Amino acid sequence: MFACTDPGTLEGLNWLVCYLTTGKHMNFYGAFGTVLILLAITAPTALAFGFGGAMAARSDFAPLRWFGKGYIAIVRGVPDIAFFLFFVIALDQAVEWVRHQVKCPDWTEPVRQGTDFLVCPEAKLPLGSAPQWVHEGYGFAIAVLTFAIVFGAFAANVLYGAMKAVPRAQVETAEAYGMSRRQTFRRIVVPQMWVYALPGLGNLWMVLIKATPLLFLLGVEDIVYWARELGAAKTPRFSDYPHPDWRMWYFLALLIFYLAFTRVSEIVIDRLGRRLSRGQATAAGEAMRKAGV
Repeated sequence: MFACTDPGTLEGLNWLVCYLTTGKHMNFYGAFGTVLILLAITAPTALAFGFGGAMAARSDFAPLRWFGKGYIAIVRGVPDIAFFLFFVIALDQAVEWVRHQVKCPDWTEPVRQGTDFLVCPEAKLPLGSAPQWVHEGYGFAIAVLTFAIVFGAFAANVLYGAMKAVPRAQVETAEAYGMSRRQTFRRIVVPQMWVYALPGLGNLWMVLIKATPLLFLLGVEDIVYWARELGAAKTPRFSDYPHPDWRMWYFLALLIFYLAFTRVSEIVIDRLGRRLSRGQATAAGEAMRKAGV
């Protein structure tokens, strides 16, 4: 056994083991969990945004229909990176401005002072005295909301098309049996639309996986941040484990992680597609019937 108390006395494998188990590397490993948690929360949240947006775009109530179609068109038309940078700042300042009006009604100085946005300390969110985990949790929650809004617009477009793709004859048959429009939507359209939506949602899931490095723009210390931080050249003056520029190896590890994750996702989506196609009036469903599956 060996101890990592004096890295200068270590060599070879012992040095590497101690180097890979430093506190910063533990943060690096934990960042993989952050990415997975982000995906686990964002995917269903974005799907909920998308379903709501698609239903709004189908509404007979004109203002709601305009809102749904506007949400889909505007968010899809803005580059992701621009939306991430604008929305986060705008949302953060809007929340702090509202808190400022409530908590500091006697404040006399203007909130906007040139390019600065200044509110009273009590209105800051999170508070400056809050523990670090609160700041990190707030940043993560903003990241989830931003991802959900952006990818929810794309999901809404996919689901809107999938709802329209359900054969009209089945909807008319349900209506002929006396089902109301709401019953037809819930019992006929929604169960069958998923087979048409799955290819688009599968592609959207892949794009969402690739977009997780945008966490760095939102102030969250993700795997890309730590790969760049740990891989950069370190000198004995600034590190107990000096090394040359190893960023290529860290980013290679990220490449392998993302490729493996997307491959597993492809397998799961393919199996889900076969299950949803069984018994459906689609080309895949017909092929399964002919094959006796």
